[in-house]
Amino acid sequence: MKLMIASDLHGSACYCRQMLQQLEQEQADRLLLLGDLLYHGPRNHIPYEYTPDSVIEQLNAVKDRLLCVRGNCDAEVDQAVLQFPILAEHCILFLGNRMIFATHGHNCNEDNPPPLRHGDILLHGHTHVPACREHDHFLYVNPGSVSIPKGSSPSSYILLTDNRLKWKTLNGTTYYSCQIPDC
Repeated sequence: MKLMIASDLHGSACYCRQMLQQLEQEQADRLLLLGDLLYHGPRNHIPYEYTPDSVIEQLNAVKDRLLCVRGNCDAEVDQAVLQFPILAEHCILFLGNRMIFATHGHNCNEDNPPPLRHGDILLHGHTHVPACREHDHFLYVNPGSVSIPKGSSPSSYILLTDNRLKWKTLNGTTYYSCQIPDC
């Protein structure tokens, strides 16, 4: 399975459109969204082409390909207009014998991880900064932000195929790649 992973759209129709174009270009089976879909939040500037109603329309059009977790800017009112579930605090996926614990990152995060076994992966957005760091018993992975990147990073997403992670810009250029270490 080829999985595209993105986070922190924050209502930007322009960046949502680019992200979905890459979903098609990459021919990914699914898109895992790590929260903060429609609202920019009080601590972020308003993203370019902030048009949540357009983001709603674009995401609903591909609802059968989406997996999503709730971000700190997502609310029940957002769920009322989106045709796919967004209110789960986390999503559990398996990659071989390792668990991927996907969440937004405002509760469980690199500094406050959930219970993980050796070799598991903690995947979250929230910081808007791409990351891939090995800890004593888990791997921390962050795709950065699609619409409001921070830390001098580009607007980005991750492509997961087999045991390889690729961080890509919204034009499809790989700027970082790593093999997931063996357990």
